Amino acid sequence: MRKIKVCAVQFACSSNIKQNIKKADEMVHVACQNGANIVLLQELFSNIYFCQIENYDFFSLAEDVNNSILIKHYQQIAKKYHVVLPISFFEKDNNCYFNSLVVIDADGKILGLYRKSHIPTGQCYEEKFYFAPGDTGFKIFNTKYGKIGVAICWDQWFSECARIMTLQGAEILFYPTAIGSEPVLDKDSKNHWQNVMIGHAAANIIPVVASNRIGEEKIGNSSMTFFGSSFICDEFGNVKKQLNSVDEGYIIEEFDLDEVNKHRYSWGIFRDRRVDLYGDILKMSIKK
Repeated sequence: MRKIKVCAVQFACSSNIKQNIKKADEMVHVACQNGANIVLLQELFSNIYFCQIENYDFFSLAEDVNNSILIKHYQQIAKKYHVVLPISFFEKDNNCYFNSLVVIDADGKILGLYRKSHIPTGQCYEEKFYFAPGDTGFKIFNTKYGKIGVAICWDQWFSECARIMTLQGAEILFYPTAIGSEPVLDKDSKNHWQNVMIGHAAANIIPVVASNRIGEEKIGNSSMTFFGSSFICDEFGNVKKQLNSVDEGYIIEEFDLDEVNKHRYSWGIFRDRRVDLYGDILKMSIKK
């Protein structure tokens, strides 16, 4: 048996970076006291979701991965609590900017960097203004507690992303997120958001952990309300733990990775794949 406890966190963010980090630290501390081995914090948690609007001043928030104060801080936290931390941050690499994360192992060492592959655009989600498309490709990270795949927010809507990480050997998928009210679409996207990731879990026989922020955030004339609802589902797509849309908190769920892996090969999903028939997926459209 290889048992692991995973945690999803959610909280409201403000423009006070120190306050946000303190809140995140407190969440990690309590989660680790309750046995968490991997703690997932939400996307770009150290600040408000500045991508609501296009403002050149926000580029000053970006950090080089090798000199990031935020990352160095969480290396110390990871080592202190012997916890794995996927940390989302705004990255500056010379003249390019990315929506990125690093995975910090339980000894405080950085295992690697992932840059968000799919960059959304639209009212209140003006990410293409700030971020170049990620150039790292999808990656897995061999942590102390197991092999994990980590992607960021909009990535979670693409089945290809989840499938590739699972094919690479991921045993659990993690998605830090910032999603809320849809100012253009007249709908509540919460259920759709969850259902897509639940589908990834069931289709790949792999647990999924998603962490989202809560609360209303205003920048100038723009406003968004984030719907939280962070959750953990098992390899069959069953939601095991879920937070609501308004309260700060965390959830923890335990998995036996050996048992999950047994379920995965027992179903034969990867055995019976027909890659010789899948070439059309690379085309923009298929004409009959």
